Amino acid sequence: MQQSTQEFIASLLRPRDPLSNKGSHGHALLCCGSARYRGAARLASEGALRTGAGLVTLAATEKVLNIVLPALPECVCLPMEEAASGSLSAASLPQLLSASSKATAILFGCGLSQTEDTNAALLALLTDTTQPLVLDADGLNLLSTQQPFHFERAAILTPHPGEMARLCHTTTAHVLANPASTVQKFAVQSNAVVLLKLHRTLIALPDGTLYQNTTGNAGLARGGSGDVLAGMITGLLARGYSPADAALIGTYLHGAAADACADVTSEETMLPQDLFAFLPPLLRV
Repeated sequence: MQQSTQEFIASLLRPRDPLSNKGSHGHALLCCGSARYRGAARLASEGALRTGAGLVTLAATEKVLNIVLPALPECVCLPMEEAASGSLSAASLPQLLSASSKATAILFGCGLSQTEDTNAALLALLTDTTQPLVLDADGLNLLSTQQPFHFERAAILTPHPGEMARLCHTTTAHVLANPASTVQKFAVQSNAVVLLKLHRTLIALPDGTLYQNTTGNAGLARGGSGDVLAGMITGLLARGYSPADAALIGTYLHGAAADACADVTSEETMLPQDLFAFLPPLLRV
């Protein structure tokens, strides 16, 4: 198992081209949020923006967009019809697929809810698009019903132990007792980069290579932290980083921002949204 250290991550980061424009830095499409989990879309969207994506489009219902856009006017809106569940309606799939064709990375799942409509949306993205894909939260829970699944595109999965158990059709206790072998085996089988979110997150690559992240603390153990991480990884992926590098860099920076935040505030009081204030010095290259 290799360690994801500061020196290693620094070697992966690349400076922003001074002659670049917004089109040079990719277009992240986020399909996130529902009536119950509107904040997830906001946190993921800011994560993608703060890791340098040139454009971030949020595909969500009006209720979600009305929460996100006052805080993040940089987001592009893609209004989705709302189903009775409070999440997106399958009637919006043509717009989602059309927007996907213009994206350089897609994030699906944060706060989305598990419904027939969101399942139809995931199946459409899996079968009708080829862009690099990040699946988090309910995207993973929906994927677990489609197993076994082998990705033929760049893909990053970001499960916590419970989601990992559902993907592997085993128990959370088994995952926690065998974290390295579980995530490693699933990454190879699914042909995806897989993050198993633990106190020291494990990142497994499709070739079986395994990394352990070296940053982060218990202040991240609250709702919303994973949404920030998924957005950060998607922003890096949209910019053209490889799935492995996007996952490694995003995980390290997420944890490092949490460590810096805890030093100033505390693990008890820090919130996922607080992490963004501590990212700037970490991304100066």
